Amino acid sequence: MSQVTVVTGANSGIGRATAVYLARQGQRVFGTLRSLAKADKLNALAKQAGVPIELVVLDVADDESVRSGFREIFERAGRVDHLVNNAGVGGNAVTEECPVSLYHDVMNVNLYGAVRCIQAVLPQMRERRSGTIVNVSSVVGRVAAIGQQPYFASKWALEGMSEGLAQELAPHGIRVAIVQPGVTKSAIFAKNVDAPNQTGAYEAPYRRMFQFYARGIAEATDPFEVGAVIHAAITAREPKLRYAVSWGAQGMIEGRRRMSDEEWVAIGALEKDGDYYDAFQRHFGVSIHP
Repeated sequence: MSQVTVVTGANSGIGRATAVYLARQGQRVFGTLRSLAKADKLNALAKQAGVPIELVVLDVADDESVRSGFREIFERAGRVDHLVNNAGVGGNAVTEECPVSLYHDVMNVNLYGAVRCIQAVLPQMRERRSGTIVNVSSVVGRVAAIGQQPYFASKWALEGMSEGLAQELAPHGIRVAIVQPGVTKSAIFAKNVDAPNQTGAYEAPYRRMFQFYARGIAEATDPFEVGAVIHAAITAREPKLRYAVSWGAQGMIEGRRRMSDEEWVAIGALEKDGDYYDAFQRHFGVSIHP
């Protein structure tokens, strides 16, 4: 019998590639999305790959939608073996210019949405004493991204929740994995172009953030690489808690681990963009020079 996997946010980018990749490995995949009208590209990719993806309308930001969506999944499949919390949104702003409502909107998807889905699947996973929760974080879940306060705050929170969850579920035979993509080919970047800059005091952080993504998009890796890592996390005989993947992730995460906090703060104080880009490459091994 095929294992049953739910991939949230399956209509684009990493979610779409992961849903198709896991289906290729013989898993029965339910892809969730907020509207069936958004499924055209997923359906086309699945057809091209010769695999079925079962679609479920589910908005991770809404309690009742999550309950309804998982009720449908359990009625159709009877269980969920693996949950991939992929649905996410971005959010650009420095702290001074970020309304609390934006923090709430981003947290409601990136953190609370994952929690809603986890709570929906855990009772039956505990009963079977097996299952996997994969939370798709980001390189910014370990490295604070300038100009993206609500986004990286949500990913740091997701990682903290995941660390605690891993200990909570270890006695129940359920594994937790945190996947940390760098920059992959995804529609999220085309949608993430706002820069409030209301005060005019933070031009440098916004400019440097967009330069990072300009280089990242040019070097972006295939989202199927993330799908392969998620499959490895699910099937590993010796599982890890964290898996870094895609452009920039490994170097930035390891570089930040080696840095002192004082070195981290000092980078932000650099006035010239060229000096900032040089320091970024020196510490993280990633060039974001224009």
